[in-house]
Amino acid sequence: MGRAYQNRKDSMAKTSDMKARIYSRHARELYVSAKSGGVDPEGNLSLRGLIERAKRNQVPAHVIEKALDKARGVGGEDFATARYEGFGPGGTMVIVDCLTDNPNRTFGDVRQCFTKSKCKLGSPGSVSHLFDHSAILVFKGSEEEAALEALMMADVDVSDIESEGGKVTVFAPQTEYYKAKQALLDAFEGVDFEVDEIQFIPQNSVSLGEEEQVAFDNLVDMLEYLEDVQNVYHNVG
Repeated sequence: MGRAYQNRKDSMAKTSDMKARIYSRHARELYVSAKSGGVDPEGNLSLRGLIERAKRNQVPAHVIEKALDKARGVGGEDFATARYEGFGPGGTMVIVDCLTDNPNRTFGDVRQCFTKSKCKLGSPGSVSHLFDHSAILVFKGSEEEAALEALMMADVDVSDIESEGGKVTVFAPQTEYYKAKQALLDAFEGVDFEVDEIQFIPQNSVSLGEEEQVAFDNLVDMLEYLEDVQNVYHNVG
């Protein structure tokens, strides 16, 4: 599997409008995680990871705190997860993860992006079966064997582990996320995860020609501009 997760480029905040959209996406994730698992990061590993990721992405503290306040019951919305799968230019495959308070609106918006790009949505499962739904944990260090031993002792089903460039990268099935993270926290005091996410990793990647790449980039840009879209995963190398 290697470093395939690095092929998914994060949207960069080039304008204040895009920054606001990125902040909104982080806030929604924080709200949903805190609402379902509790607002205490010490007891909610998922929330802790999301807060750390938000800080790394320079999300202001007041945005984070407002999301947690909503989860505490100080106002808030009901968001539901939605996942759409489709086919892009040149045989590419795309997974779109959303958090929405209006599924009908979100579906219409996502479908319009595919239609405008002369691409098509698929049925649930039409694309995702060719991706691995993986937890990815990256931290500074070179103790690959010690990390693997800690994971094995915690009975974590490790998909892959590597040490390169002064960093250890652990891949595990998304169902093993909590066990894997807790095992590493217990084994390495004060460990700081540079990557702490669950992503869809393509089992095989494809390369595109110049025209197809332009069309694909246009599709991804339109999808990532939608407020309800949290993540876009694909198999373009």
